[in-house]
Amino acid sequence: MIGVDLAGSPQRRTGFCRLGPGLQTRTKVLGEDGEIVAEITAARPAIVAIDAPLALPRGRRSLDVPGPPHLRACDRELLAMRIPFFPVTLGPMRMLTARGMGLARGLRRRGIRTIEAYPGGAQDLLGLPRKGEGSQRLQRALVRFGFRGDVAERTLTHDELDAIACAYTGREHLAGRSIVLGDPQEAVLVLPRPRGWNAGAPRVRRGGS
Repeated sequence: MIGVDLAGSPQRRTGFCRLGPGLQTRTKVLGEDGEIVAEITAARPAIVAIDAPLALPRGRRSLDVPGPPHLRACDRELLAMRIPFFPVTLGPMRMLTARGMGLARGLRRRGIRTIEAYPGGAQDLLGLPRKGEGSQRLQRALVRFGFRGDVAERTLTHDELDAIACAYTGREHLAGRSIVLGDPQEAVLVLPRPRGWNAGAPRVRRGGS
């Protein structure tokens, strides 16, 4: 399983995690799209989970034209769950959305299964701190959760830590332990399903993006 915490710009750090058996993590920081695609194709993963919007709201044809719609069905479900997020059309999110959509198209053309993930939401549901509460705190929590490998052996960037949450989301989705939000005809967002999760009263935490 591969997790990608995508940056809006190739000049910024993109976190990359390859998650193996026993929650073994191998992480790194990447940059250009070509570098990201090369790492993914070399790994030949069963699934890639990307932290970036991979589709626009229904009825919106472009990010360049201001105005509604701003939310997708999966975004409205996040609101109902009281999980904070940034809309895909909000300022800096536009660049990330455009990059995420392009990356996903390229991977899918190669036959690589690709899903949209949200590490902040995953961390909320799993009872983990978000990176905004401190990268060291998040890293310690991931080790306590059971992740091994790089996360237990060296200091990781917050991008790598969020990539771990993405990879875990992909793992849980393949195992049938995920929450799938949204309309498949528009966009779906995948979150890991915590133990004892109740659809009527999901367990969420405070947090920013």
